[in-house]
Amino acid sequence: MKWQLIRLEDVVASAWRNGGGMTREMAAWPSAGEWWWRISVAEVAAGGPFSRFEGVQRWFAVLNGSGVKLKLGSDEHLLTSSSEPFCFDGAQNVDCSLVGGATQDLNLMVRSDKASAKMMRVRGERVFMAARDAVFAIYCNATAGSVHSDNETVSVPANSLVWRPVAAGTQVRISAADALWMEIAPWA
Repeated sequence: MKWQLIRLEDVVASAWRNGGGMTREMAAWPSAGEWWWRISVAEVAAGGPFSRFEGVQRWFAVLNGSGVKLKLGSDEHLLTSSSEPFCFDGAQNVDCSLVGGATQDLNLMVRSDKASAKMMRVRGERVFMAARDAVFAIYCNATAGSVHSDNETVSVPANSLVWRPVAAGTQVRISAADALWMEIAPWA
């Protein structure tokens, strides 16, 4: 399978029921309705509680804006566009407050009984190797980047996602000024 490219500008936004923002679903597998994993970009205009997702591992990263404070119980986490992505249990009560206005955020959700995931910021060049069969996904934020694997180089426009399954042992080199790398591995 070749790299699948999805540009943020080509994805229709869905307004939240509470009026606090909009979400653009970038990718969901195997389908949007019955996903094992889902990657989306949210435009957050107002603070408030996150929707709860029982049995879901969630990863959250600020793309643009001054940042957010996520409160989980008595713990508070300040996240900015410089912070590493934050992982939490989707069943937890999470309250979000905006630090200095609206933000744009990347979300990865994975059904815990189907797979596990990792997410990491990439600034510069990084090489990742698949320890087992998995899906690799890369989101380039404000600037374009490139992904190289299996003698193929793919240019990734700014504000775009590429993803594809990779076999164990596959090396993927990412060159980007500001990107997020994700690995989604199904339980064996």
